[in-house]
Amino acid sequence: MARELGLNRRTVSKYARAHTWQEVVRRPSRKPSTLDPYLDYLQQRWDEGQHSAKILHEELQTKGYLGHYQRVKMAVAPLRRGLPLDQPHERPPSPRETARWITTHPHHRSPHINDRLPRLLDHCPELRTAHDLVRRFAAMLDNRDATSLPEWLNDLAHTGLAPLTGLAGALREDRQAVAQGIATPYNSGANEGRITDVKLQKRLMAGRAGVSLLRHRVVLIAHLRRRYAAPATAAPR
Repeated sequence: MARELGLNRRTVSKYARAHTWQEVVRRPSRKPSTLDPYLDYLQQRWDEGQHSAKILHEELQTKGYLGHYQRVKMAVAPLRRGLPLDQPHERPPSPRETARWITTHPHHRSPHINDRLPRLLDHCPELRTAHDLVRRFAAMLDNRDATSLPEWLNDLAHTGLAPLTGLAGALREDRQAVAQGIATPYNSGANEGRITDVKLQKRLMAGRAGVSLLRHRVVLIAHLRRRYAAPATAAPR
């Protein structure tokens, strides 16, 4: 079908799986409105037979609505055509946002995220599995206790998710180092920072400096880091 129509396979797949025309019509996302908290009431009054936008606007004003009459008139316009109210839709989070929500400590998430994340996990069992494993690993890091690492690796390997299974295999090959990294306060962060400095200076001065100048810049930056760096504090993961 994609070849015959000259369309992308994903586009054809979307149309083939759609049950209604609304699923394939691209509609711009509606911005939140001050009328949103009153939409249920509007629907209720419409179902009860009140179809006057003017009267509905007056009723909403008694309930605290401060918006204009025209907004109410536009809101009930779909009802006059037999269509549902234009309900606000939440934009689904991107994969990067979802990963950040999962890896952020629950106490550091905003109330909005703490409300949305459980609903997202309920719709995707694979994400819930990943979330639970991430939080268990974060607990090991926070407590500096690698006792449950073997059990955690076993659960990671038996998730049935290829990326997590591969990660389990990689961690098992260097399990002793992973356990030490969890149980001790030492890490390679400082060394990684120095390596980043060296790479950055190399890129900045490529073709414009000799070895002696590069060495001088790297040593100077290391000195400044040591002099002005704030004391490291371990934050909950």
